[in-house]
Amino acid sequence: MPTVSVARAQLAGLKVAAAGSMAGYSREKFPHWASQGAKCDTREIVLERDGTDVTKGADCKAVSGSWISRYDHLTFTSAAKMDIDHTVPLANAWRSGANTWTTEQRKALANDLTHPQLVAVSATSNRAKGDQSPDQWAPPAKDYWCAYAESWTTVKATYQLTVTEAEKAKLADMLSTCPA
Repeated sequence: MPTVSVARAQLAGLKVAAAGSMAGYSREKFPHWASQGAKCDTREIVLERDGTDVTKGADCKAVSGSWISRYDHLTFTSAAKMDIDHTVPLANAWRSGANTWTTEQRKALANDLTHPQLVAVSATSNRAKGDQSPDQWAPPAKDYWCAYAESWTTVKATYQLTVTEAEKAKLADMLSTCPA
């Protein structure tokens, strides 16, 4: 996670543009939950990383553990109740520049374990968010707004995706909640 000063600098450097068209979009154009080796896919790696006391079966699936959804602070003891959220939703990425990418570039975004693009959250919060940008949806847990804006901004900057004026304004507002 970047510092707030880095996130603010990244936000200032993002290109502002109107949201692009959804023409041609398909979630399948972003191959996700790619194999990460040892029978594990990206989803299982994130569940293990974001959980506590996670144990996995021979197939790498989480069989026990606990998870706290960062978006709404709900606690779960079943991995099946967790979704892995793409901080910058795939459809949003499409509308902000990923429509011109290769399949490999889209796969990299969809499975990015290096940048703050993937997070285990409650299925309820992930589905409420859908493909919306921060000006349309923000985590109910306002104490997570700083981290959410830092994450969103870092992903957009890393992948050179555009932001709308409203999105940029909301991200600046959310970054203002960060500790000094």
